[in-house]
Amino acid sequence: MSHNVVTETTHFPKTNPAFVLRGINDVVFEERPMPDFSKLGPDEVYIAPKATGICGSDVHYLKHGRIADFVVNEPMVLGHETAGIVAAVGSNVKNLKKGDRVCLEPGEMCRSCEICKHGKYELCKEMAFAATPPFDGTLQGYYKLASDLCYKLPDNISLEEGCIFEPLSVGVQAVAKVADLHSNQNIAIFGAGPVGLACMAVAKALGSRRIIAVDIQDDRLAFAKTYAATDIWKSTAPQKDESKMAYARRQSREMAESLGLDLDQGTEAIDVVIDCTGAEVCISTGIYLVKDAGTFVQVGMGSEYVPIPITALLTKMVTLKGSFRYGAGVYKLAIDLVAQGKIALKPLITHRYEFKQAKEAFQAMVDQKGYDGKPPIKCIISSPQE
Repeated sequence: MSHNVVTETTHFPKTNPAFVLRGINDVVFEERPMPDFSKLGPDEVYIAPKATGICGSDVHYLKHGRIADFVVNEPMVLGHETAGIVAAVGSNVKNLKKGDRVCLEPGEMCRSCEICKHGKYELCKEMAFAATPPFDGTLQGYYKLASDLCYKLPDNISLEEGCIFEPLSVGVQAVAKVADLHSNQNIAIFGAGPVGLACMAVAKALGSRRIIAVDIQDDRLAFAKTYAATDIWKSTAPQKDESKMAYARRQSREMAESLGLDLDQGTEAIDVVIDCTGAEVCISTGIYLVKDAGTFVQVGMGSEYVPIPITALLTKMVTLKGSFRYGAGVYKLAIDLVAQGKIALKPLITHRYEFKQAKEAFQAMVDQKGYDGKPPIKCIISSPQE
């Protein structure tokens, strides 16, 4: 089957097919009703998605039917990493017009609660986020969204690159906003998947001095080294009868010795650690690794409860922060960094699929093996074509 996917098109589908999750490992194609553009809200737009990336959360819903308290109880359209073409605009919309190329910030906040008014809308409890139960996602012919959550793409950014702004914005949020990384600082990033790579790219764009990628897979580390990392570290196996905490402490010491790092302070100390894995040993290793008075940011979601070396955290006076999705100004910064050539998105796109091949694309993510036999970094699904 062909994988010669075309995303740069102004084609508007004549029907509204959708890729729908009905339950665990149960996905189907459905024909949804065509949208009635005349009923569009004054500040809303309809988008014809052209390129959609597969996120780890999409795969998690497919395999498990839930993430934490978000449970798939009703059929749900998958997909939220999307760029497309504006198909219709509401009467009050001034920033967009039909035919504009846009990337989507796929979570609509209430705009009226205290957290929204204080500029932390990513924490809004009324957030309607695409492909998070009970809200449908973007793998369909048409998708409706508030106009201010659609960002025009510069001419030098393609639509398939545009769909990568969602995971890139997770990296911008973690590195630029939450960690507040400064130029010439050292950073270690645990996990060299799409979000970890996005964090590395942002760190490089912001002038980080050393960017250390940590993972257990050789191919991921090899890619990270060619993409944005200055150093790589492949975690070794725990020793016989070694506790997880002892293993984490040993790993931090071995990393320091092998990479020439300072474990407390100094030019070679790690100013910021970002964990994109959610794995207990990575979190503990990162706390041992980060410098005195350094910053540790948790991005990856793993087990709900994770033991950490709390004594090391307090005696080193480490600042521990959580980073969730993205907030005000993040998409705009992400777009600027790419438009200026400071971040490259094309290398992250390793596999392309037609809309009718969506099941194959998701299976590739589950198996971590694409149609070429190689592990995917980012799979892109194109729009429906009639």
